[in-house]
Amino acid sequence: MVCISMVAVLFGFEPSKPKILIIGDSISIGYTPFVKSKLENKALVFHCKGNAQYSSYGLTKLNDWLGNEHWDIIQFNWGLWDICYRDPNKPVDYTNRDKINGKINTTKEDYKANLEAIISRLKQTKAKLIFVTTTCVPDNEPGRYDKDVQDYNAIAIQVMKENNIPVNDLYSISKQIHKDDGLGDNNVHYKAVGYQKLAVKVCEGLDKLIND
Repeated sequence: MVCISMVAVLFGFEPSKPKILIIGDSISIGYTPFVKSKLENKALVFHCKGNAQYSSYGLTKLNDWLGNEHWDIIQFNWGLWDICYRDPNKPVDYTNRDKINGKINTTKEDYKANLEAIISRLKQTKAKLIFVTTTCVPDNEPGRYDKDVQDYNAIAIQVMKENNIPVNDLYSISKQIHKDDGLGDNNVHYKAVGYQKLAVKVCEGLDKLIND
């Protein structure tokens, strides 16, 4: 029997690469180019259009992001926008973050319910699913508490466990990465090298699903 690899050589056939969709906020936007580069020989990697923001917003946009594509793997995350406190008396933009006088975007109960609804829709795609935990929040970030990240990650992990969805823990490694390569103790974002380090961990989780 002629093996597939020899057929590929003889006839120039190249097996189709799995399509991966990454759904997430600006942190995922930051590391996706590095994930694409690292997996370029194994998979086609795409990010959802724009920023996935908070979980209730994600519910309204899922159908648009999924489109009519056949996705083999979908990685998803919500959290940083959900745990953000915003002052309702200030303009609705990035500057209205206020963890002292503001109100949290998404309650724990709503976050759990939103994730369950999102998973229900994602399962319809038949894609392999993987959740990544929300990355850390530095102490002086004006609109968020790291304690909330831990609480909401715990909720997400439990929901994923109930749905047999693997979890890639970015939170744990993000603390050291942010310390070394973050944009400061008042900013949740990273320098390019920080995103590159996060991408290594992301690729570990995706590689397992590609090879499964």
